[in-house]
Amino acid sequence: MISLILSLGVLLAGFAVYGRLTEKVFAPDGRQTPAVAINDGVDCVPMPLWKAFLIQLLNIAGTGPIFGALMGACFGPVVFLWIVFGSILGGAVHDYMSGMISCRHGGSSIAELSGIYLGNAAKWIMRVFSVVLLVLTGTVFVNSQRR
Repeated sequence: MISLILSLGVLLAGFAVYGRLTEKVFAPDGRQTPAVAINDGVDCVPMPLWKAFLIQLLNIAGTGPIFGALMGACFGPVVFLWIVFGSILGGAVHDYMSGMISCRHGGSSIAELSGIYLGNAAKWIMRVFSVVLLVLTGTVFVNSQRR
C-alpha cells in the first residue's frame, strides 16, 4: 500500500513539474483543434473533456495489463520503477507531443507526419509497421482468451 501511495505521489509530481516543463517547451497556442476546425462528423468530432481524458487514460494505461505481468515475471520488482517513470518521462510526453504535432498538421496520422518530415519511404514503412502492430495486438487478444 505504501508503494502505491508513493507511486501516485510521484505521478502527480511528474504531472505538475514535468508536464509544465513540456508545455513550456512546446508552447501551445490558441489555434483550433482539427475536431473543431474540420468537424466532418466522422473522423474529426469534438467530444466532451471527460471522454477525451478517458481515451488518453486508456491509451497510456491500456498496455499495463498486457506487458506489466510479463515484465514483472522476467525482471522482478524493478519493473515497478519502469512503469512509474516510464509513464512520466516517456508515455505522457510522447502522447502529448505526437498529439500536438498532429494538431498542427491538421490531424495527420503518424505515418503522414513521417512522410512530411522523413520522406515518402518513411511514410510507407510507418504504414506497414502500423498494420503489423495492429495484427500482432489483435493476435495477442485473441490468443489470450483461449486458455
